[in-house]
Amino acid sequence: MDKTGNIYSFITEHLREFYTYTAFYNMTLGHIVMIAIGLFFIYLSISKEYEPLLLIPIGFGMLVGNIAFTSGLTIGIYESGSVLNYLYFGVMQGVYPPLIFLGIGAMTDFSALISNPKLMLIGAAAQFGIFGAYTAALLLGFSPAEAGAIGIIGGADGPTAIFLTSKLAPDLMGAVAISAYSYMALVPVIQPPIMRLLTTSRERVIRMKPPRSVSKLEKIMFPIIGLLLTTFIVPSGLPLLGMLFFGNLLKESGVTKRLADTAKGPMIDIVTILLGLTVGASTQATTFLSSQSLKIFALGAGSFIVATLAGVLFVKFFNLFLKEGNKINPLIGNSGVSAVPDSARVSHIIGLEYDKTNYLLMHAMGPNVAGVIGSAVAAGILLGFLS
Repeated sequence: MDKTGNIYSFITEHLREFYTYTAFYNMTLGHIVMIAIGLFFIYLSISKEYEPLLLIPIGFGMLVGNIAFTSGLTIGIYESGSVLNYLYFGVMQGVYPPLIFLGIGAMTDFSALISNPKLMLIGAAAQFGIFGAYTAALLLGFSPAEAGAIGIIGGADGPTAIFLTSKLAPDLMGAVAISAYSYMALVPVIQPPIMRLLTTSRERVIRMKPPRSVSKLEKIMFPIIGLLLTTFIVPSGLPLLGMLFFGNLLKESGVTKRLADTAKGPMIDIVTILLGLTVGASTQATTFLSSQSLKIFALGAGSFIVATLAGVLFVKFFNLFLKEGNKINPLIGNSGVSAVPDSARVSHIIGLEYDKTNYLLMHAMGPNVAGVIGSAVAAGILLGFLS
């Protein structure tokens, strides 16, 4: 009888101890909330096709990061020596963003921008959201470095936001990265109402001149000149701008097709998987859920809206100085934010609603790719002043 009792006691004690290691025991309401958000991201990416290449890794990463566990098992993303912590190194040290920029450069055609350089101004105007959010963040009590990391969300460029945050405010990485990628994915939802509100029926049907043909020499010279011009002014943007223009030269040179294909294919896919999964996993409820995170999400939304407003309003203002026949359709003003190519696609789709034969996509790609350069330059400026 005593032996049976001892066996029963031994089993129940070890079952009780085992239970303390399970997620059921360690789960909090915060973990449940974050798992629900992760499932929502996955739903949006599959059902609505909102940036699935980003939202599925991030959403699944949220699930991974919010499986509650007992500390000391060396499995959490913030535990030194864990596998996830090693993978997260590429985020925290800013390794992944330049590699993504290399792939973006290798897949980007700058012809629309080269053929109509004044579209660069639209991409520059859209960066106003970054500095507007920076000012608002300062007023809410964030430090200058934290405000800089938050402000870059307005550029709608996830890799840039991650790179700058890794340098200025690593503690805010999860909130800033999730905010940036969330608003990138919601471009088709957020921008159209603003575009319709700010434009007239006459402006929406403005027809722009077809882009001129761009020579191969121009395409080859653009990344070289672009690198020298931007990095001589903002050397701190070199990791992003250097890789962006290098990737584009691989594409346009015509003699490094294998390298360009690798950069824009397998490499960027691998890095996107690692970045998305680890950024999602960094949203552990114990460190992510806070009033500070909510403020960052609100400021991020504001900066994104302001960036869209600034782009559309700038085109309307710029048109005052352009002759009839040379005017720019203000519907492409939204594409100054660097969510490539989604914001340009939104310009095109909204334009077709008012004129089925007015194709704005190629025109919108000009400010769209300019926005990529502009956000990297803005990040370089903030990094130079605040680091």
